[in-house]
Amino acid sequence: MVDPVLASRLQFALTTIVHIIFPVMSMGLAPFLIYFTWKEIRTGQPVYEQLRRFWTRIFAVSFVVGTVTGLVLEFEFGTNFAAFSTTAGELFGGPLALEGMMAFMLEATFLGIFVFGRNRVSDRLYFVSSIAVGVGTWLSAVWILIANSWMQTPRGFKIVVENGQRIVKLTDPLAAYLNPRFPYMFIHMQNAAVESVALFMAGVAAYYVFRHHVWGYSVEHIDVWEKTLKIALVVLLITAPLQVIQGDEYARHVSETQPQKFAAMEAVWETDSYVPEYIVAFPTDVNDLLNPRTKELFGFGIPGGASWLASGGNPQATIRGLESFSTKAPPVAIVFWAFRIMVALGFWFILLAVWGGYRWWRGELFEDDLLHKALMASSLLGFVAVEVGWIVTEVGRQPWVIQGVMKTSAGVSPGLTGAEATFTLLGFVTGYILLLGLYTYVVGRIIRAGPPSKDELRQSDSDRVPDSEVTSGD
Repeated sequence: MVDPVLASRLQFALTTIVHIIFPVMSMGLAPFLIYFTWKEIRTGQPVYEQLRRFWTRIFAVSFVVGTVTGLVLEFEFGTNFAAFSTTAGELFGGPLALEGMMAFMLEATFLGIFVFGRNRVSDRLYFVSSIAVGVGTWLSAVWILIANSWMQTPRGFKIVVENGQRIVKLTDPLAAYLNPRFPYMFIHMQNAAVESVALFMAGVAAYYVFRHHVWGYSVEHIDVWEKTLKIALVVLLITAPLQVIQGDEYARHVSETQPQKFAAMEAVWETDSYVPEYIVAFPTDVNDLLNPRTKELFGFGIPGGASWLASGGNPQATIRGLESFSTKAPPVAIVFWAFRIMVALGFWFILLAVWGGYRWWRGELFEDDLLHKALMASSLLGFVAVEVGWIVTEVGRQPWVIQGVMKTSAGVSPGLTGAEATFTLLGFVTGYILLLGLYTYVVGRIIRAGPPSKDELRQSDSDRVPDSEVTSGD
Protein backbone atom coordinates (compact mmCIF):
# COMPACT_ATOMS: atom_id res chain seq x y z
CA MET A 1 0.00 0.00 0.00
CA VAL A 2 1.07 3.59 -0.61
CA ASP A 3 2.31 5.56 2.38
CA PRO A 4 -0.68 7.52 3.79
CA VAL A 5 1.22 10.82 3.56
CA LEU A 6 2.07 10.28 -0.10
CA ALA A 7 -1.38 8.92 -0.94
CA SER A 8 -3.07 11.89 0.75
CA ARG A 9 -0.86 14.32 -1.12
CA LEU A 10 -1.54 12.60 -4.43
CA GLN A 11 -5.27 12.54 -3.77
CA PHE A 12 -5.39 16.20 -2.87
CA ALA A 13 -3.24 17.05 -5.89
CA LEU A 14 -5.57 15.09 -8.18
CA THR A 15 -8.74 16.65 -6.83
CA THR A 16 -7.23 20.13 -6.96
CA ILE A 17 -5.92 19.71 -10.52
CA VAL A 18 -9.36 18.64 -11.74
CA HIS A 19 -11.35 21.10 -9.61
CA ILE A 20 -9.39 24.18 -10.64
CA ILE A 21 -10.56 23.83 -14.24
CA PHE A 22 -14.13 24.74 -13.30
CA PRO A 23 -13.57 27.88 -11.17
CA VAL A 24 -11.08 29.11 -13.78
CA MET A 25 -13.78 28.74 -16.43
CA SER A 26 -16.35 30.46 -14.20
CA MET A 27 -14.08 33.29 -13.06
CA GLY A 28 -12.77 33.86 -16.57
CA LEU A 29 -16.23 33.90 -18.15
CA ALA A 30 -17.75 36.27 -15.56
CA PRO A 31 -16.38 39.56 -17.03
CA PHE A 32 -17.36 38.45 -20.54
CA LEU A 33 -20.93 37.70 -19.45
CA ILE A 34 -21.25 41.10 -17.77
CA TYR A 35 -20.03 42.75 -20.98
CA PHE A 36 -22.35 40.72 -23.22
CA THR A 37 -25.33 41.52 -20.99
CA TRP A 38 -24.50 45.23 -20.95
CA LYS A 39 -24.11 45.36 -24.73
CA GLU A 40 -27.29 43.36 -25.27
CA ILE A 41 -29.36 45.74 -23.14
CA ARG A 42 -27.70 48.89 -24.45
CA THR A 43 -27.62 48.11 -28.19
CA GLY A 44 -30.33 45.50 -28.65
CA GLN A 45 -28.13 43.73 -31.19
CA PRO A 46 -29.00 40.02 -31.43
CA VAL A 47 -25.34 38.98 -31.58
CA TYR A 48 -24.78 39.97 -27.95
CA GLU A 49 -27.83 38.05 -26.77
CA GLN A 50 -26.58 35.02 -28.69
CA LEU A 51 -23.14 35.37 -27.08
CA ARG A 52 -24.60 35.84 -23.63
CA ARG A 53 -26.93 32.84 -23.87
CA PHE A 54 -24.31 30.55 -25.41
CA TRP A 55 -21.52 31.23 -22.90
CA THR A 56 -23.96 31.27 -19.97
CA ARG A 57 -24.65 27.58 -20.64
CA ILE A 58 -20.96 26.74 -20.27
CA PHE A 59 -20.72 28.98 -17.20
CA ALA A 60 -23.66 27.22 -15.52
CA VAL A 61 -22.26 23.74 -16.19
CA SER A 62 -18.84 24.81 -14.86
CA PHE A 63 -20.45 26.32 -11.76
CA VAL A 64 -22.34 23.11 -10.92
CA VAL A 65 -19.35 20.80 -11.40
CA GLY A 66 -17.04 23.25 -9.62
CA THR A 67 -19.38 23.31 -6.62
CA VAL A 68 -19.36 19.52 -6.35
CA THR A 69 -15.58 19.18 -6.68
CA GLY A 70 -14.98 22.11 -4.34
CA LEU A 71 -17.01 20.46 -1.58
CA VAL A 72 -14.88 17.34 -1.96
CA LEU A 73 -11.74 19.40 -1.36
CA GLU A 74 -13.13 20.84 1.85
CA PHE A 75 -14.07 17.37 3.12
CA GLU A 76 -10.50 16.21 2.47
CA PHE A 77 -9.23 18.61 5.10
CA GLY A 78 -11.07 16.44 7.62
CA THR A 79 -10.54 13.00 6.12
CA ASN A 80 -6.90 13.27 5.03
CA PHE A 81 -5.49 16.34 6.77
CA ALA A 82 -7.23 16.38 10.13
CA ALA A 83 -4.03 17.29 12.01
CA PHE A 84 -3.59 20.34 9.80
CA SER A 85 -7.24 21.30 10.28
CA THR A 86 -6.90 20.98 14.05
CA THR A 87 -3.79 23.13 14.12
CA ALA A 88 -4.83 25.83 11.66
CA GLY A 89 -8.61 25.58 11.90
CA GLU A 90 -9.10 28.92 13.64
CA LEU A 91 -7.44 30.82 10.82
CA PHE A 92 -8.10 28.52 7.89
CA GLY A 93 -11.76 27.86 8.66
CA GLY A 94 -12.79 31.53 8.66
CA PRO A 95 -12.01 32.27 4.99
CA LEU A 96 -13.53 28.97 3.87
CA ALA A 97 -16.72 29.67 5.82
CA LEU A 98 -16.94 33.21 4.43
CA GLU A 99 -16.41 31.85 0.93
CA GLY A 100 -19.50 29.71 1.37
CA MET A 101 -21.71 32.19 3.22
CA MET A 102 -20.76 35.33 1.33
CA ALA A 103 -19.43 34.52 -2.12
CA PHE A 104 -21.12 31.22 -2.98
CA MET A 105 -24.56 32.27 -1.75
CA LEU A 106 -24.34 35.57 -3.65
CA GLU A 107 -23.33 33.79 -6.83
CA ALA A 108 -25.83 30.94 -6.50
CA THR A 109 -28.77 33.24 -5.68
CA PHE A 110 -28.29 35.61 -8.59
CA LEU A 111 -27.25 32.83 -10.98
CA GLY A 112 -30.86 31.63 -10.86
CA ILE A 113 -32.03 35.05 -12.03
CA PHE A 114 -29.27 35.28 -14.61
CA VAL A 115 -29.94 31.86 -16.14
CA PHE A 116 -33.75 31.74 -15.93
CA GLY A 117 -34.92 35.29 -15.37
CA ARG A 118 -34.25 37.18 -18.61
CA ASN A 119 -37.93 37.18 -19.56
CA ARG A 120 -39.19 37.69 -16.00
CA VAL A 121 -37.27 40.68 -14.66
CA SER A 122 -36.44 44.14 -15.91
CA ASP A 123 -33.27 44.93 -17.86
CA ARG A 124 -31.89 46.78 -14.86
CA LEU A 125 -32.35 43.89 -12.45
CA TYR A 126 -31.05 41.44 -15.01
CA PHE A 127 -27.88 43.46 -15.48
CA VAL A 128 -27.47 43.67 -11.70
CA SER A 129 -27.76 39.88 -11.56
CA SER A 130 -24.91 39.52 -14.07
CA ILE A 131 -22.70 41.76 -11.93
CA ALA A 132 -23.68 39.92 -8.74
CA VAL A 133 -22.81 36.57 -10.30
CA GLY A 134 -19.43 37.92 -11.41
CA VAL A 135 -18.69 39.51 -8.05
CA GLY A 136 -19.67 36.30 -6.25
CA THR A 137 -17.40 34.27 -8.48
CA TRP A 138 -14.43 36.53 -7.85
CA LEU A 139 -15.20 36.82 -4.12
CA SER A 140 -14.85 33.06 -3.88
CA ALA A 141 -11.32 33.44 -5.21
CA VAL A 142 -10.61 36.16 -2.64
CA TRP A 143 -11.33 33.91 0.35
CA ILE A 144 -9.74 30.78 -1.10
CA LEU A 145 -6.57 32.68 -2.00
CA ILE A 146 -6.48 34.38 1.40
CA ALA A 147 -6.34 30.93 2.97
CA ASN A 148 -3.74 29.62 0.54
CA SER A 149 -1.57 32.72 0.56
CA TRP A 150 -1.48 32.64 4.36
CA MET A 151 -0.05 29.11 4.12
CA GLN A 152 2.69 30.54 1.88
CA THR A 153 3.51 33.63 3.98
CA PRO A 154 1.82 33.18 7.39
CA ARG A 155 1.28 36.36 9.41
CA GLY A 156 -0.93 37.64 12.23
CA PHE A 157 -0.85 34.56 14.46
CA LYS A 158 0.88 32.89 17.36
CA ILE A 159 1.36 29.23 18.30
CA VAL A 160 -0.15 28.06 21.60
CA VAL A 161 -0.44 24.61 23.13
CA GLU A 162 -3.90 23.35 24.08
CA ASN A 163 -4.30 19.86 25.51
CA GLY A 164 -0.87 18.98 24.23
CA GLN A 165 -1.74 20.13 20.68
CA ARG A 166 -0.01 23.06 18.94
CA ILE A 167 -2.73 25.45 17.76
CA VAL A 168 -2.56 28.52 15.52
CA LYS A 169 -4.21 31.45 17.31
CA LEU A 170 -5.29 34.41 15.20
CA THR A 171 -3.89 37.62 16.72
CA ASP A 172 -4.16 40.11 13.85
CA PRO A 173 -6.84 39.30 11.25
CA LEU A 174 -5.78 42.11 8.90
CA ALA A 175 -2.16 40.98 8.90
CA ALA A 176 -3.23 37.37 8.35
CA TYR A 177 -5.81 37.98 5.64
CA LEU A 178 -3.82 40.70 3.87
CA ASN A 179 -0.56 38.79 4.06
CA PRO A 180 2.27 39.69 1.65
CA ARG A 181 1.46 36.92 -0.83
CA PHE A 182 -2.25 37.58 -1.29
CA PRO A 183 -2.18 40.50 -3.79
CA TYR A 184 0.36 38.69 -5.97
CA MET A 185 -1.66 35.47 -5.99
CA PHE A 186 -5.00 37.18 -6.55
CA ILE A 187 -3.90 39.32 -9.50
CA HIS A 188 -1.98 36.45 -11.09
CA MET A 189 -4.84 33.97 -10.66
CA GLN A 190 -7.67 36.20 -11.83
CA ASN A 191 -5.77 37.49 -14.82
CA ALA A 192 -4.84 33.89 -15.68
CA ALA A 193 -8.52 32.89 -15.53
CA VAL A 194 -9.62 35.64 -17.90
CA GLU A 195 -6.67 34.93 -20.21
CA SER A 196 -7.43 31.19 -20.22
CA VAL A 197 -11.07 31.75 -21.13
CA ALA A 198 -10.11 34.26 -23.82
CA LEU A 199 -7.85 31.61 -25.35
CA PHE A 200 -10.63 29.05 -25.13
CA MET A 201 -13.11 31.41 -26.76
CA ALA A 202 -10.60 32.31 -29.47
CA GLY A 203 -9.92 28.64 -30.18
CA VAL A 204 -13.62 27.77 -30.48
CA ALA A 205 -14.33 30.80 -32.65
CA ALA A 206 -11.26 30.13 -34.82
CA TYR A 207 -12.59 26.66 -35.60
CA TYR A 208 -15.84 28.00 -37.05
CA VAL A 209 -14.15 30.96 -38.76
CA PHE A 210 -11.65 28.56 -40.31
CA ARG A 211 -14.38 26.29 -41.61
CA HIS A 212 -16.31 29.19 -43.10
CA HIS A 213 -13.62 31.50 -44.48
CA VAL A 214 -10.84 29.03 -45.34
CA TRP A 215 -12.66 25.79 -46.20
CA GLY A 216 -15.72 27.57 -47.57
CA TYR A 217 -18.33 25.65 -45.58
CA SER A 218 -21.58 27.30 -44.66
CA VAL A 219 -21.51 28.00 -40.90
CA GLU A 220 -24.56 29.19 -39.01
CA HIS A 221 -24.21 32.35 -36.98
CA ILE A 222 -20.78 33.14 -38.44
CA ASP A 223 -21.22 36.73 -37.25
CA VAL A 224 -21.31 35.40 -33.67
CA TRP A 225 -18.03 33.54 -34.10
CA GLU A 226 -16.36 36.50 -35.83
CA LYS A 227 -17.41 38.77 -32.95
CA THR A 228 -16.21 36.18 -30.43
CA LEU A 229 -12.79 35.98 -32.07
CA LYS A 230 -12.36 39.76 -32.06
CA ILE A 231 -13.45 40.16 -28.42
CA ALA A 232 -11.16 37.32 -27.33
CA LEU A 233 -8.19 38.88 -29.13
CA VAL A 234 -8.78 42.25 -27.47
CA VAL A 235 -8.76 40.58 -24.07
CA LEU A 236 -5.65 38.56 -24.94
CA LEU A 237 -3.81 41.71 -25.99
CA ILE A 238 -4.42 43.07 -22.48
CA THR A 239 -4.08 39.99 -20.28
CA ALA A 240 -1.16 38.18 -21.94
CA PRO A 241 1.46 40.95 -21.47
CA LEU A 242 0.05 41.79 -18.02
CA GLN A 243 0.49 38.17 -16.91
CA VAL A 244 4.17 38.13 -17.86
CA ILE A 245 4.91 41.54 -16.32
CA GLN A 246 3.10 40.75 -13.08
CA GLY A 247 4.56 37.25 -13.05
CA ASP A 248 8.06 38.74 -13.06
CA GLU A 249 7.22 40.75 -9.95
CA TYR A 250 5.60 37.67 -8.39
CA ALA A 251 8.78 35.61 -8.93
CA ARG A 252 10.86 38.31 -7.26
CA HIS A 253 8.49 38.28 -4.29
CA VAL A 254 8.86 34.49 -4.05
CA SER A 255 12.65 34.81 -4.02
CA GLU A 256 12.36 37.19 -1.05
CA THR A 257 9.73 35.33 0.99
CA GLN A 258 10.29 31.67 -0.02
CA PRO A 259 13.92 31.39 -1.08
CA GLN A 260 13.84 27.59 -0.94
CA LYS A 261 10.98 27.50 -3.44
CA PHE A 262 12.79 29.95 -5.71
CA ALA A 263 15.94 27.86 -5.54
CA ALA A 264 13.88 24.84 -6.59
CA MET A 265 12.36 26.81 -9.46
CA GLU A 266 15.88 27.50 -10.72
CA ALA A 267 17.49 24.20 -9.60
CA VAL A 268 20.13 26.06 -7.57
CA TRP A 269 21.78 23.63 -5.14
CA GLU A 270 24.81 25.66 -4.08
CA THR A 271 24.62 29.30 -3.01
CA ASP A 272 26.06 31.30 -5.87
CA SER A 273 25.97 34.58 -7.76
CA TYR A 274 25.60 35.24 -11.47
CA VAL A 275 23.28 32.23 -11.65
CA PRO A 276 22.08 31.39 -15.16
CA GLU A 277 18.41 31.17 -16.11
CA TYR A 278 18.31 27.68 -17.56
CA ILE A 279 16.02 27.21 -20.54
CA VAL A 280 16.49 23.44 -20.30
CA ALA A 281 18.53 21.28 -17.94
CA PHE A 282 19.13 17.54 -17.69
CA PRO A 283 20.95 15.20 -15.29
CA THR A 284 24.51 14.42 -16.37
CA ASP A 285 23.97 10.79 -15.37
CA VAL A 286 21.30 8.84 -17.24
CA ASN A 287 20.59 6.88 -14.05
CA ASP A 288 19.30 10.10 -12.45
CA LEU A 289 16.69 10.87 -15.11
CA LEU A 290 13.86 9.78 -12.80
CA ASN A 291 15.38 11.35 -9.67
CA PRO A 292 13.60 14.69 -9.10
CA ARG A 293 16.32 15.81 -6.67
CA THR A 294 19.40 15.09 -8.78
CA LYS A 295 22.10 17.74 -8.33
CA GLU A 296 24.43 17.21 -11.27
CA LEU A 297 22.79 19.05 -14.15
CA PHE A 298 23.78 20.07 -17.64
CA GLY A 299 21.77 22.87 -19.21
CA PHE A 300 21.51 25.79 -21.58
CA GLY A 301 20.49 29.16 -20.30
CA ILE A 302 20.93 32.90 -20.04
CA PRO A 303 24.04 33.85 -17.98
CA GLY A 304 23.02 35.72 -14.85
CA GLY A 305 19.33 35.42 -15.78
CA ALA A 306 18.14 33.79 -12.55
CA SER A 307 20.06 36.33 -10.47
CA TRP A 308 18.54 39.12 -12.53
CA LEU A 309 15.05 37.69 -12.00
CA ALA A 310 15.53 37.30 -8.25
CA SER A 311 16.93 40.77 -7.70
CA GLY A 312 14.98 42.78 -10.23
CA GLY A 313 17.85 43.67 -12.51
CA ASN A 314 21.19 42.66 -10.99
CA PRO A 315 22.75 39.69 -12.85
CA GLN A 316 25.43 39.43 -10.13
CA ALA A 317 22.94 38.91 -7.29
CA THR A 318 23.41 35.92 -4.99
CA ILE A 319 20.82 33.15 -4.84
CA ARG A 320 20.71 30.95 -1.78
CA GLY A 321 21.14 27.29 -2.70
CA LEU A 322 18.99 24.36 -1.62
CA GLU A 323 21.91 22.81 0.29
CA SER A 324 21.88 25.73 2.73
CA PHE A 325 18.39 24.92 4.06
CA SER A 326 17.86 22.57 6.99
CA THR A 327 14.77 20.96 5.44
CA LYS A 328 14.70 18.51 2.56
CA ALA A 329 14.40 20.09 -0.86
CA PRO A 330 11.10 19.76 -2.74
CA PRO A 331 11.01 17.59 -5.88
CA VAL A 332 13.18 20.04 -7.81
CA ALA A 333 12.67 18.61 -11.29
CA ILE A 334 8.88 18.90 -10.99
CA VAL A 335 9.06 22.53 -9.84
CA PHE A 336 11.82 23.40 -12.33
CA TRP A 337 9.98 22.09 -15.39
CA ALA A 338 6.53 23.29 -14.29
CA PHE A 339 7.92 26.82 -13.94
CA ARG A 340 9.47 26.70 -17.41
CA ILE A 341 6.35 25.36 -19.06
CA MET A 342 4.33 28.15 -17.44
CA VAL A 343 6.76 30.86 -18.56
CA ALA A 344 7.04 29.45 -22.10
CA LEU A 345 3.26 29.37 -22.43
CA GLY A 346 3.04 32.94 -21.16
CA PHE A 347 5.29 34.20 -23.95
CA TRP A 348 3.48 32.04 -26.51
CA PHE A 349 0.20 33.70 -25.51
CA ILE A 350 1.74 37.13 -26.09
CA LEU A 351 2.88 36.01 -29.54
CA LEU A 352 -0.62 34.73 -30.35
CA ALA A 353 -2.22 37.99 -29.19
CA VAL A 354 0.16 40.18 -31.21
CA TRP A 355 -0.14 37.91 -34.24
CA GLY A 356 -3.93 38.05 -34.12
CA GLY A 357 -3.94 41.80 -33.50
CA TYR A 358 -1.64 42.39 -36.45
CA ARG A 359 -3.76 40.27 -38.78
CA TRP A 360 -6.87 42.10 -37.61
CA TRP A 361 -5.19 45.45 -38.30
CA ARG A 362 -4.26 44.24 -41.79
CA GLY A 363 -7.82 43.07 -42.45
CA GLU A 364 -6.69 39.44 -42.73
CA LEU A 365 -7.96 38.06 -39.44
CA PHE A 366 -10.55 35.74 -40.95
CA GLU A 367 -8.33 34.45 -43.78
CA ASP A 368 -5.14 33.54 -41.90
CA ASP A 369 -5.48 29.76 -41.70
CA LEU A 370 -2.18 29.33 -39.83
CA LEU A 371 -3.36 31.72 -37.09
CA HIS A 372 -6.66 29.83 -36.87
CA LYS A 373 -4.82 26.53 -36.43
CA ALA A 374 -2.53 28.05 -33.78
CA LEU A 375 -5.52 29.39 -31.85
CA MET A 376 -7.34 26.05 -32.07
CA ALA A 377 -4.24 24.19 -30.85
CA SER A 378 -3.83 26.69 -28.01
CA SER A 379 -7.46 26.78 -26.86
CA LEU A 380 -6.79 24.69 -23.72
CA LEU A 381 -3.23 25.82 -23.06
CA GLY A 382 -4.36 28.56 -20.71
CA PHE A 383 -5.72 25.89 -18.38
CA VAL A 384 -2.45 23.97 -18.73
CA ALA A 385 -0.56 27.11 -17.68
CA VAL A 386 -2.81 27.46 -14.62
CA GLU A 387 -2.21 23.83 -13.69
CA VAL A 388 1.58 24.01 -13.89
CA GLY A 389 1.50 27.33 -12.07
CA TRP A 390 -0.30 25.69 -9.15
CA ILE A 391 2.24 22.86 -9.24
CA VAL A 392 4.99 25.44 -8.78
CA THR A 393 3.05 27.05 -5.94
CA GLU A 394 2.16 23.89 -4.02
CA VAL A 395 4.99 21.44 -4.78
CA GLY A 396 7.57 24.21 -4.44
CA ARG A 397 6.43 24.85 -0.86
CA GLN A 398 7.22 21.30 0.25
CA PRO A 399 8.01 19.98 2.79
CA TRP A 400 5.84 22.65 4.43
CA VAL A 401 2.06 22.76 4.48
CA ILE A 402 2.32 26.05 6.41
CA GLN A 403 5.60 27.67 5.45
CA GLY A 404 8.03 27.47 8.36
CA VAL A 405 5.31 26.41 10.81
CA MET A 406 4.04 22.92 9.99
CA LYS A 407 5.33 20.20 7.70
CA THR A 408 2.98 18.35 5.38
CA SER A 409 3.81 15.01 6.98
CA ALA A 410 2.65 16.38 10.33
CA GLY A 411 -0.64 17.60 8.88
CA VAL A 412 -1.95 14.23 7.69
CA SER A 413 -4.72 12.57 9.72
CA PRO A 414 -2.93 10.51 12.40
CA GLY A 415 -5.33 7.53 12.23
CA LEU A 416 -5.24 7.24 8.45
CA THR A 417 -3.82 3.94 7.24
CA GLY A 418 -2.01 3.22 4.00
CA ALA A 419 -4.80 0.87 2.90
CA GLU A 420 -7.51 3.50 3.48
CA ALA A 421 -5.55 6.22 1.71
CA THR A 422 -4.73 3.97 -1.25
CA PHE A 423 -8.33 2.81 -1.62
CA THR A 424 -9.74 6.35 -1.64
CA LEU A 425 -6.98 7.53 -3.98
CA LEU A 426 -7.93 4.85 -6.54
CA GLY A 427 -11.60 5.70 -6.10
CA PHE A 428 -10.96 9.38 -6.72
CA VAL A 429 -8.86 8.66 -9.79
CA THR A 430 -11.71 6.64 -11.29
CA GLY A 431 -14.43 9.07 -10.27
CA TYR A 432 -12.65 12.19 -11.43
CA ILE A 433 -11.72 10.69 -14.81
CA LEU A 434 -15.41 9.94 -15.35
CA LEU A 435 -16.44 13.40 -14.10
CA LEU A 436 -13.96 15.18 -16.33
CA GLY A 437 -15.03 13.06 -19.28
CA LEU A 438 -18.70 13.89 -18.65
CA TYR A 439 -17.94 17.61 -18.35
CA THR A 440 -15.96 17.53 -21.60
CA TYR A 441 -18.82 15.74 -23.34
CA VAL A 442 -21.44 18.24 -22.15
CA VAL A 443 -19.36 21.30 -23.05
CA GLY A 444 -18.57 19.73 -26.41
CA ARG A 445 -22.28 19.27 -27.10
CA ILE A 446 -22.95 22.90 -26.19
CA ILE A 447 -20.23 24.07 -28.56
CA ARG A 448 -21.45 21.83 -31.38
CA ALA A 449 -25.01 23.09 -30.89
CA GLY A 450 -23.78 26.67 -31.13
CA PRO A 451 -25.62 29.83 -30.10
CA PRO A 452 -29.41 30.15 -30.38
CA SER A 453 -30.82 31.07 -33.75
CA LYS A 454 -32.54 34.33 -34.63
CA ASP A 455 -35.90 32.49 -34.56
CA GLU A 456 -35.22 31.34 -30.99
CA LEU A 457 -34.36 34.89 -30.02
CA ARG A 458 -37.60 36.21 -31.52
CA GLN A 459 -39.56 33.57 -29.64
CA SER A 460 -37.76 34.54 -26.45
CA ASP A 461 -38.54 38.21 -27.06
CA SER A 462 -42.23 37.41 -27.49
CA ASP A 463 -42.25 35.71 -24.08
CA ARG A 464 -40.51 38.60 -22.33
CA VAL A 465 -42.44 40.56 -19.73
CA PRO A 466 -42.30 44.32 -20.49
CA ASP A 467 -40.18 46.37 -18.12
CA SER A 468 -43.20 48.43 -17.14
CA GLU A 469 -44.82 45.32 -15.67
CA VAL A 470 -41.83 44.33 -13.57
CA THR A 471 -40.60 47.71 -12.40
CA SER A 472 -42.28 47.27 -9.05
CA GLY A 473 -40.36 44.04 -8.61
CA ASP A 474 -37.01 45.80 -8.72
